[in-house]
Amino acid sequence: MPSRHVITTRTGPSRKTRPIQPAPESDPVLEFLRLMWAVDHELHRVSKAMIGRLGLTAPQRLAVRFVGRQPGLTPGQLAELLHLDPGTVSGIVNRLEGSGLVSRVRSEGDTRRMHLTLTGKGRTLNRRRTGTVEAAVRRTLDGLSSADLAAASRVLRQLAVNLAAESEV
Repeated sequence: MPSRHVITTRTGPSRKTRPIQPAPESDPVLEFLRLMWAVDHELHRVSKAMIGRLGLTAPQRLAVRFVGRQPGLTPGQLAELLHLDPGTVSGIVNRLEGSGLVSRVRSEGDTRRMHLTLTGKGRTLNRRRTGTVEAAVRRTLDGLSSADLAAASRVLRQLAVNLAAESEV
């Protein structure tokens, strides 16, 4: 018997949970895609809610987390970590800098190169753990065995590789 998964959906001003039931007689590929769309929808929904709570979207929050963990990252390195186009990351960094969360410091060896660091305000926000996409992911991962986590990571990595290859066809 397939397991039941529960998601939160927004209907009007209230939130309710409802189980995600497997599609009847579903192809495993279609079922996997359907679950990925549910995750994508919830990522966007929580990201929008984070704007009200933290003043940041999920990608901005992830950028703050990476800069906090690796002070001195260049915008190009951040783009690689986030799997985003450098132009997109430039916009994220501009918004974070404008909000007083990140500062750019010129490289001593190459004045064209900038390094990112968190400001005091950014470090405070970096410590926040509740009300974020990260909190939901952490709760999910905490419930997995190390073998399940390793398997899920392998699936996601391979899917990313295959999607990248498919986009080049």
